[in-house]
Amino acid sequence: MPSGGVMSENKAIDGIKACVFDAYGTLFDVHSAVGKYRLRLGGVADQVSMLWRTKQLEYTWLRSLMGHHANFWQVTQDALDFAFDMHHLNDIDLRKDLMDAYLKLDCYPEVPEALSILKTRGFKLAILSNGTPAMLDAAVKNSGIEKLIEKIFSVEEVGIFKPDLRVYQIAVDGMNVRPEEVVFQSSNAWDASGASVFGFKVAWVNRFGQSAERLPGRADVELKNLMELPDLLK
Repeated sequence: MPSGGVMSENKAIDGIKACVFDAYGTLFDVHSAVGKYRLRLGGVADQVSMLWRTKQLEYTWLRSLMGHHANFWQVTQDALDFAFDMHHLNDIDLRKDLMDAYLKLDCYPEVPEALSILKTRGFKLAILSNGTPAMLDAAVKNSGIEKLIEKIFSVEEVGIFKPDLRVYQIAVDGMNVRPEEVVFQSSNAWDASGASVFGFKVAWVNRFGQSAERLPGRADVELKNLMELPDLLK
């Protein structure tokens, strides 16, 4: 099996005290911002949304390599500006509306119920994200899950983006747990790899049937959505 793969059959994960979730793409639908303004974007809506997300991630990795950190709000604006330039868009009002919409992203349909089940079963729940504290607070409140999430951790505590291993340490320190007592959920295969290398148990939420990355680390389980998680945790 290539590195970055997952187990062929999901097995129970033992010894977990805390469930830590990536935010964007895992809990929140990053394409729902463009979805709100699809008519105004016309036929390029899907292309703009995909490019926006692609450049957003690329800029996090490149800034980390360069040692020139900017927070995720700035990175998100820069990525949107790139997407607008590529598609010859210069609607200032639409740009503002899209950025505002990023603070109110839809959560995936199963998220509230899955989190509620996990919380009822006694697991500590937290978010660990590239997002700024203000961005994450807004998304959590908009989705109505603020009473389910115990802690929200941002990479701004260390000033570098995932998958730098210092980011995953934030959750360990903030929740007073050992890495092996954490199961980390991400829809981003590269993030799942980073968390595995750090020492977390990892559930890769492969919502859209993507191929595994050829990277170090290996997810312990592969899920289609978060409702599959509770039954795997003892």
